[in-house]
Amino acid sequence: MADFEYTARNGQGAALTGRLEASSAQAAAEQLQARGLIPVMVRAARPNAAESLNLWLARLGSRSVSTESLMLFSRQMNTLLRSGVPIIRALRGMQDSASDKRLGETLGEVRQSLESGRELAAALARHPRVFSPFYVAMVRIGEVTGRLDAIFDRLFVHLEFDKFMVDQVKAALRYPSFVLGVMAAALVVVNIWVVPAFAQIFAGMGAELPLLTRFLLGVSRFMIEGWYLLLAGAIGGYLGFRVWSGLPRGRLVWDRFKLRLPVMGKIILKATLARFARSFALAVKSGVPIVQALGVVAATVDNAYIGQRIEGMRDGLERGESMLKGAIGTQVFTPVVLQMIAVGEESGALDELLDEIGGLYQREVEYELKTLASQIEPILVVALGIMMLIMALGIFMPIWDLGRLALKGGG
Repeated sequence: MADFEYTARNGQGAALTGRLEASSAQAAAEQLQARGLIPVMVRAARPNAAESLNLWLARLGSRSVSTESLMLFSRQMNTLLRSGVPIIRALRGMQDSASDKRLGETLGEVRQSLESGRELAAALARHPRVFSPFYVAMVRIGEVTGRLDAIFDRLFVHLEFDKFMVDQVKAALRYPSFVLGVMAAALVVVNIWVVPAFAQIFAGMGAELPLLTRFLLGVSRFMIEGWYLLLAGAIGGYLGFRVWSGLPRGRLVWDRFKLRLPVMGKIILKATLARFARSFALAVKSGVPIVQALGVVAATVDNAYIGQRIEGMRDGLERGESMLKGAIGTQVFTPVVLQMIAVGEESGALDELLDEIGGLYQREVEYELKTLASQIEPILVVALGIMMLIMALGIFMPIWDLGRLALKGGG
């Protein structure tokens, strides 16, 4: 079961809003109709700040499993269900043979939930660290349509695509991360051992030091004497950022900022849109209505800002607008993609063309990742050069001044 927000009208035409619990948006709409209300809008409920914080804390303490283990689980479920094996029996077998201990424990708890009368989707939803909202939503669709085996097969393909994208990003960021790590280590070494040695020399000069030199000496002194403050600040800043970015407003601001990052912003945008296109195509192929599919995918694209724009598309469809108009309003799709959406709406093959859009974005992301190192390298070189220039000027300017004074005195 899940919570849904709704807007409906009563017999007098007055608008009513609220929340209710149901297995799907369609079931929520049926509940409203049974009460004599006319559903206007039904969508998955958005968590408030307190709920988001509680969810984040729950995920922090809950178990997680690797994508490979979840892919294997999806493939095994597809095979067993297609062979006619009951779900509880299938889960018991996978629990006993699971190579991932955490997944085996989770499947045991899922099986117990099923034996107590819960639906499979509801049982999976109790483990948000393992099964994403999109995964749970697709399983719920499979239960409603009776195509659970096909859903698990498509989820396997979806997870395989996600893993490929993550692996590509990690591989592309390995070199820049190494360079940044070396720069940070060099900065620490210089401030702790090199600058203090020069500080002793400068102290014997008895002359006023340049502003840049005084700044470097102050930074070095603070790192040596106030290292515990730096450490506490770093830990506190990290924890504070994690909590802030886990709240709805904070995550929205942070996800929007990520899209504006130089070099990486366009890669994140294309990777997110590739995931959206593939997920949306999967949902539509599985028989989910377009409006409901947009609502499910908007909550699972892993970017709150893009999710907000997709929700705008869904709201436009509910008002009778075309999907093309909604996509144009998001201002995130390229002209080529907009043209494909227009053709998909006209031909009735929107799911197939969106799948092609996902492939198009995937190829663009692959190309961007292959050239990522060459794009970031000039930025790293410039940053390293500026850092070395500041260090050199701050350390050697007093020595140069002392040399000029000595030459004048000798003259």
